[in-house]
Amino acid sequence: MIDVPPLIQRQSFTRPAPEQVQALRGTPTGFIVDAMGGSGALDYRLRPAIAEQYAFCGVALTVDAGPGDNLALVHALQDVQPGDVLMASTGGFTGCAITGDLVLGMAKNCGAVGFVTDGCVRDLVGLRTVGLPAWAVGVTPNSPQRHRPGTIGFAIALAGHPVVSGDIVVADLDGVVVVPQARIAQVLARLPQIRAAEARADAAVREGARLPSFLVVDTTPAASKP
Repeated sequence: MIDVPPLIQRQSFTRPAPEQVQALRGTPTGFIVDAMGGSGALDYRLRPAIAEQYAFCGVALTVDAGPGDNLALVHALQDVQPGDVLMASTGGFTGCAITGDLVLGMAKNCGAVGFVTDGCVRDLVGLRTVGLPAWAVGVTPNSPQRHRPGTIGFAIALAGHPVVSGDIVVADLDGVVVVPQARIAQVLARLPQIRAAEARADAAVREGARLPSFLVVDTTPAASKP
């Protein structure tokens, strides 16, 4: 008899330390991107489904649902731990929503702090009540199927960006940024310097600066220099 693979495959993963997640909470995504050399944000076309519900910081739990189906996403509810962000790949399919208020309400009840998909969502009235920040490329009332294979916990590509379960995901008004787990310590080490540089630049602007420091020319006469 030929073995039939399960519809949903799971892979275990290690989550980052809670204090690492806490250390990034509230950090502007621009600072985090600068700490990673200028990249790390997901596609600009992803937007919060509810404009005022956008911010989160948590641990990626990846789901590859495939186009037009949400069986894997529903199964992933069993894997959600408090502080997780469900990252659901549809392969960029926008013909129907991958989820709506009921599944995301259950995700929030399980402890999820955010949801991101490269597909669409639905039920905006209900999503507003649920209050779980949900980022997507669009909204449509079309509903998904629930029968195709999928994976939970495996590496995915979400809107063309690699995401691995255990990465830290941060969202604010500027977008969604993924910090690979292997780079968390590096990012945390660089952030104090970036915060200090930003504070100095902000102070200079408030004090009337009209050019960035790297364009300011030293006008001191050569003879007057030590």
